[in-house]
Amino acid sequence: MFDKDKKLIFSGIQPTGVFTLGNYIGAVRNWGPLQDEYNCIYCIVDLHAITVKQEPAVLRKNTLGAYALLLACGIDPEKSIAFIQSHNPNHAELSWVLSCSTQFGELSRMTQFKDKSAKHADNINAGLFTYPVLMAADILAYNADLVPIGADQKQHLELARNIAVRFNQKYSETFTVPEPYIPTVGARVMSLQDPEKKMSKSDANPNACVYILDDKDTIIRKFKRAVTDSEAEVVYREGKAGINNLITIYSAVTGKAVAEVEREFEGKGYGDFKLAVGEAVADSLENVRTEYARLIADKAYLEQCYKQGAEQAYSISRRVVSKAYKKVGFIQR
Repeated sequence: MFDKDKKLIFSGIQPTGVFTLGNYIGAVRNWGPLQDEYNCIYCIVDLHAITVKQEPAVLRKNTLGAYALLLACGIDPEKSIAFIQSHNPNHAELSWVLSCSTQFGELSRMTQFKDKSAKHADNINAGLFTYPVLMAADILAYNADLVPIGADQKQHLELARNIAVRFNQKYSETFTVPEPYIPTVGARVMSLQDPEKKMSKSDANPNACVYILDDKDTIIRKFKRAVTDSEAEVVYREGKAGINNLITIYSAVTGKAVAEVEREFEGKGYGDFKLAVGEAVADSLENVRTEYARLIADKAYLEQCYKQGAEQAYSISRRVVSKAYKKVGFIQR
């Protein structure tokens, strides 16, 4: 189904509940348009999810919901490969081989391991330590050329690149060394209540985070309560983190440049601006909400799509994993 002349993009997202507005603007929204320019593989990374404690029934529900959300956000299973990570055993198989080409010191320097260890002190398991290797396997199993990443994933992609180079040097050319694909607009959406922090679904304040399935009234209410400053001037500049964040969001969902946003709200108060941002965000997400409701009600269609995606993903990655197995000296099956 793929065009050999196009570069391949791989991206995965965890099934940790409904995507936030930050997930959407920074990553998911950009995935649909990529399908016409690149060969795209999208994956719900449920294997990564169990590095922290999960309720099995909730994980299953969240995984299916995340898959439906991908399609609702514009991923076309006829253009792209979209599947669930645990449905393709090649990821776990390659992860073991790559872990033997990864140094303990490299993993111990991963900042996310330190952060998650502090957050989940009662469950610092081996998977939490080694999951960057699984992430490398997710990417290298398809010889992906590009990986859409946020600022917090740069270290993991750099590890994947180091592992690929090290393996290639030891066993001869096997893996493509992936490059980052970083969107230039709206890549980092901040909390509405603490605009110095990234928007996160783990935030204890329910008004800090907008979810893409929030209804219009909820979205507008959250934006009306967004933290700003006392200047009452809609301009983007240093020292105005709250307003800068709202301008970034408004710019991202309307396509208007920052200077254009500033002109639009010149002489207007923060109340008018917050309302406009909330309405613009809600309107931009209306089609996603409608499509998600349709898809999640059609379990048979979703199953057909993720089974087809897993078969396609397995076929591509098996060739790569078999090559790696042969390189390290395993007898072929």
